[in-house]
Amino acid sequence: AHRITEECTYCAACEPECPVNAISAGDEIYIVDESVCTDCEGYYDEPACVAVCPVDCIIKV
Repeated sequence: AHRITEECTYCAACEPECPVNAISAGDEIYIVDESVCTDCEGYYDEPACVAVCPVDCIIKV
């Protein structure tokens, strides 16, 4: 699974990229539901959210 860190700028680039809808808007940053996140396995070669994040604030946990 992945997690969005405090460096998130709330740009929303990641949310529509998630094939399993694991990303949602939190109060100040976007949140990954780690119980839903599949690391895009079976969908993409790499996590889609990581690929589009302009500030590289999404980390593997």
